Amino acid sequence: MLLRFNADFADPDLNFDPLIDEVFGELKSGFLELPKGAGFIEYPIFETGYQALKKATLGFTVIDPVAVIATVYAMPITFIVLRSILGFTPSEWADVTTERKKLQVDQGAARTIDRNCRLSPTTALRDRGSVADARIKAMVTAACELLKEGPSNVDRKEILHRLDKVDTATGLASLRPVADLGVPYAMLLYERFLGRPFAGHRDSVSELVGDVVESAVEDVLAKAGVGYRKTKRAERIPGFDQAPDFIIPDEHNPSVIIEAKLTEDDGTARDKVTRVQQLRNLRERDGRGYEVVACIAGRGFKVRRADMKRLLVATDGKVFTLASVQHLLTDTRIRDFVTRP
Repeated sequence: MLLRFNADFADPDLNFDPLIDEVFGELKSGFLELPKGAGFIEYPIFETGYQALKKATLGFTVIDPVAVIATVYAMPITFIVLRSILGFTPSEWADVTTERKKLQVDQGAARTIDRNCRLSPTTALRDRGSVADARIKAMVTAACELLKEGPSNVDRKEILHRLDKVDTATGLASLRPVADLGVPYAMLLYERFLGRPFAGHRDSVSELVGDVVESAVEDVLAKAGVGYRKTKRAERIPGFDQAPDFIIPDEHNPSVIIEAKLTEDDGTARDKVTRVQQLRNLRERDGRGYEVVACIAGRGFKVRRADMKRLLVATDGKVFTLASVQHLLTDTRIRDFVTRP
């Protein structure tokens, strides 16, 4: 049995160091690997869109919104290429469009348009004259205007304009040579430093990244025939200020509640530990008897020993990692609900 599962947390002289070392030894960093998820664009598809946009703009010498809109409808991946040149998120592009074109493009609508283009990057769109079509055309038109204009006049000693980058710093005058001759490697590295590699994709699959721990818990419970209630995001559960991720067997008679969390950031890890502590405090306040369990992953939990101590105390040592998640069936009250050995 792992040390933390057999420790006496009521002992004021309990040595936490070996318990913390035990958990730290199981935690692995997962930031090097990301799920692709639906809507991931492979480079050959992206490059096809780039070439289509380059052709429509005569090698980025003439940016005519009508021609670019037609290209976006014929080859939707062009929409993603255009956003990449701007360096905007879908939400930021929506805000700029609303300001410039006097057409309300809310952030949710922009994200939906962007996702649809990524899901079917080479399937032509049909112009039905809908609200979505009006938004697409407005966004593309606003983008074309911005690329022609380049960054506005700002005090460059104090302000960094988002368009003040190697391919858009002087409007089309900077875009053409970059497209024709390529980007100096040092400049590419500098802009990568400002933006972080794969940051946009990581944001788009953040829920899938977080689901790694939940999926591991579900797999263990399902294989053992354990009945459980998995809550939905932002769901309200009577008796809980914020719903835990899993309740076993259900919210009407909880025996075990599980918080399944992944983070690569130590600040976020501290917040998640506080969340588990709140569940423990809620249990004590209401005089309830369920076990509070934490299933964690990511290097964020491996930074602050004080935070891990708080987590161990809040769960009476019931802290599981991806390496020890199978112990849920033997070292928590979940053992009483196992129906398949």
